[in-house]
Amino acid sequence: MKEAVVLKQLISASERIVFFGGAGVSTDSGIPDFRSATGLYNRQQHTDHSPEEMLSYSFMIAHAAEFYTYLRENLYFPEAKPNLAHLAIARLESIHPDVTVITQNIDGLHQAVGSRNVLKIHGSLQRFYCMNCRRDYSTDLVWEGDGIPHCPACGGMIRPDVVLYGEMLDERVMAKAQSAIRKADLMIVGGTSLVVYPAAGLLQYFRGKALVLINRDPTPYDQTATYVFHEDLGELLDMAVA
Repeated sequence: MKEAVVLKQLISASERIVFFGGAGVSTDSGIPDFRSATGLYNRQQHTDHSPEEMLSYSFMIAHAAEFYTYLRENLYFPEAKPNLAHLAIARLESIHPDVTVITQNIDGLHQAVGSRNVLKIHGSLQRFYCMNCRRDYSTDLVWEGDGIPHCPACGGMIRPDVVLYGEMLDERVMAKAQSAIRKADLMIVGGTSLVVYPAAGLLQYFRGKALVLINRDPTPYDQTATYVFHEDLGELLDMAVA
């Protein structure tokens, strides 16, 4: 595959690399994306509330039981395993001295396969904490229970450590992401439509030599990219980092 040869050469010639990934990184692991025809937001809903509303901070506070029912039915994928894309990025970290992974995903699959330098701009469903006393709790307490999970220590409601609609992104994580992008000479963007802000706005900080977009569908940044590949993300990364 000629695209893999090009990407391999870019990787070899780069000192600092950033991989920025979206929901498309995890679809081959059985985790649906959000906005495609078969994505979460286009599923038939048995409620009058939109997915965006049900995954908002205000909805969690006002309708906690319904929020957790939705979370367990739509965002819990215990059988999901890292796929070729996750494996290739972890392999890239092991052979290259400076790789930063910036992910919009909340599934924890990059870390599960061994990636260490991961910036989770939307948080992670691998951590829950009490909104009152801030104690951390295992995922089992939430996923294997029912109803609203409460803190055994103080009785406060336990919530996922993710950025819900209506909440601000973590400024510290975003600052680290911006810094890594500014310093990178190669930025690989994969599996994201680049329409969700402020995450998509991170591309404006790139001043390096090559911006590579790997996505099934066109994105608003295609015209500014150095290379645009519409190949299978996992296969392309796997070949380029072989």
